[in-house]
Amino acid sequence: MTNRIPLALPLAIALAGCIPSIDRPAGPPQPRPDRTDVRAPPRPDQRAADDVEQLPAPRPAWESRGVAADARQVAEQSYVVRSGDSLRAIAERIGAGSEVIARANGLSAPFVIYAGQRLRIPGGQYHLVRSGQTGIAIARAYGVEWSSIVSANDLSEPYILRTGQRILIPGDARPRSAAERAAAFRLDIDDIITGGEPAIAENQAPAKPAATPRRVLPATAALAAPTSSPGLFLWPVDGRIVSRFGAGASGERNNGIKIAVPVETPVKAAADGTVAYVGDGIAALGGLVIVRHGENWTSVYGHASKLLVQRGQAVKKGQTIALSGDTGFADRPELHFELRKGRAPVDPTAQLPKR
Repeated sequence: MTNRIPLALPLAIALAGCIPSIDRPAGPPQPRPDRTDVRAPPRPDQRAADDVEQLPAPRPAWESRGVAADARQVAEQSYVVRSGDSLRAIAERIGAGSEVIARANGLSAPFVIYAGQRLRIPGGQYHLVRSGQTGIAIARAYGVEWSSIVSANDLSEPYILRTGQRILIPGDARPRSAAERAAAFRLDIDDIITGGEPAIAENQAPAKPAATPRRVLPATAALAAPTSSPGLFLWPVDGRIVSRFGAGASGERNNGIKIAVPVETPVKAAADGTVAYVGDGIAALGGLVIVRHGENWTSVYGHASKLLVQRGQAVKKGQTIALSGDTGFADRPELHFELRKGRAPVDPTAQLPKR
């Protein structure tokens, strides 16, 4: 008997070959509502960007270098300074953090102390920072928010921890199961900006940015912060703003703006800077690039379909760093764009050229 193939099957196969595919960062697909496709014919600069190979994003330092929750419990106490003591030596002897002791006693750099002086030693759990550990990994290990560790230790720019430093773990943090830690910690943009750099030795200089994406810096290399002024920022894409900065109609706050553009539109760096993060670690934003600029500025580019730069790469204003998409929790093909001054998000439209 002759097997017959239904006529609909070859037709379905032929049609399937015509369906375009979009490269997306690795990760589980995210549900999103129905939307209108806003694709347009490719522009010349878009076709050029399509020829650029999407680069694999290496695991960030907070995933490749684990942290054990082995903080030392220190009781609240006072200490009388002896001849020859230094603040660092006292902190090492007691197991507390020298910066925490200095702040508790109103000491400022160079932290001069004198024999007979009585110092207050704040009690709590102090974690000893090892080489390559990041603030994010430390916060996850104890199931606390990294921002609360920043506040408890009065950390500031550039937020690079020092090997051998002891930092105070706030609250009632305790060793927890992996499931408990996952439930207690949520990664956000501020965490990556302030807690994503690995610890380095006190006499070690951060790594200089690479000129090409082919020279990939190891995840355990801390990056030198840019020093030049970013000047006037550039619009990363040319499109219609569909969500503005601030509280939306539903009450949810938007820390940037969302710009509707066709899928695979080239996304340009808003200013010269160094790429601080490339990946899809924040589910809501999908493919994500974060660039640090001079004068404590940071720019953020989310929902990308292709990532064309590497962490530690120096980029120029107007350089294509990604292709737009609808990854993450995007409502449509769009770019999520943020500007931050230090840790504070600012309205990008106030910093971009009027149009």
